[in-house]
Amino acid sequence: MEGEAAGLEAVRALYADHVTRQQAAWEEAMAEAQYDAVVVHAGSPLVSFLDDYHYAFRPNPHFLAWLPLTHHPESVLIVRPGHKPVLYYYQPDDYWHLPPTDPEPWWADHFEVRIEREPGEWHQGVPVGREAYLGDAPELEAEDDRNPPALLHRLHLARTRKTPYEIECMRVASRIGVRCHRAAEATFRDGGSEYDIHQAYLAAGRTDDAGLPYPSIVALDRHGAVLHYQERSRRAPERAGAFLIDAGATCHAYCSDITRTYARDEGEFAGLVEAMDVLQRKLCAATVAGTDYRELHLRAHGGVAEILADAGIVNCDAATTVATGLSSVFYPHGLGHYIGLQTHDVAGLIADASGREIPRPTGHPFLRLTRTLEAGNVVTIEPGLYFIDSLLEQWRSGPRRDLVNWDRVEALAPFGGIRIEDDVVVTEGKPENLTRDAFAAA
Repeated sequence: MEGEAAGLEAVRALYADHVTRQQAAWEEAMAEAQYDAVVVHAGSPLVSFLDDYHYAFRPNPHFLAWLPLTHHPESVLIVRPGHKPVLYYYQPDDYWHLPPTDPEPWWADHFEVRIEREPGEWHQGVPVGREAYLGDAPELEAEDDRNPPALLHRLHLARTRKTPYEIECMRVASRIGVRCHRAAEATFRDGGSEYDIHQAYLAAGRTDDAGLPYPSIVALDRHGAVLHYQERSRRAPERAGAFLIDAGATCHAYCSDITRTYARDEGEFAGLVEAMDVLQRKLCAATVAGTDYRELHLRAHGGVAEILADAGIVNCDAATTVATGLSSVFYPHGLGHYIGLQTHDVAGLIADASGREIPRPTGHPFLRLTRTLEAGNVVTIEPGLYFIDSLLEQWRSGPRRDLVNWDRVEALAPFGGIRIEDDVVVTEGKPENLTRDAFAAA
């Protein structure tokens, strides 16, 4: 907790520099896309169909890129070159709901703050000229130039290079996430159900589901073979042998995304977990500026194939396992993605401001990042190895079924699968592993 508190102090100290960098990046993008102003709407709460309650509010990430305001619907930011950004801070006189508190100087001093009592008052502050509108709020539906790709692509590319403030936010989010992960592991080892584990995770983070960056994956045994397992069984197995958890935390909306897999006992599955951990660390160490992420993904497939061959799960060498597509039966998803304000952050597949896509490697349709890494990127590294019934059955019915040792698969399938995921800051030299550093500090 002391480390998190110190991190939050560091976040505040870095914020002024972040706003300066944002202004410069946006002015460059606006000049290239020929806009005089950009109006950024935080978003509006979504009302449940045939009811009067709101779903959990998620702000527009372009708004969050400027401001640490995660519970402020209807607020609007107006950005102009050469001017202090104007924030219409929505603070209604409301006795049905608790309105936002007064702006805090550590962030508010960098904006011209205008208190907005009714939605839409911001319209009076839009300057005359060519303006773009960013967001999906109903108030923007009447505007002609909403979310123009020429501007968005430039802003998205700029967001792939994090400022020191953003990286510090992600360090704090990693520390919170690790604290939660440790509580989840302890509950697993105490025999808790998936529901019990999830509740322990939330309690350790002093949050609720709406405060998580994404719905947590809490999977015991065979459920670990469901890549985005969404249920949380309230019934604990008699003795769960494996536990996979993919869950994160946030700091000022910046995410951590951490996955760990645990074996209850020593044995063959525990050996696979250890082998995957060794592979994952090597891939993290290779996450440096100038690396083509597609090549890193293919390297991960080669590593998983070697583990499969060494464990006797396949009856062929690693090269054949990859060449025949068999490695994708056991590892069907991508190596990782950008991470920041969004768990799967923007611009992972585009080459430049035109939006031209960089193709995925043939046979790897689910890779979310195809760019060459740059200093300041933050990415996830998450290789996996799973025993997925549907994919295995498809292979079993094909002409190369003999490449799989089905007895070994049958013995290991009850453990579900393995995924290990870290968040890594790309530098010109040794990468910074936010996740491993947080575990070490804990």
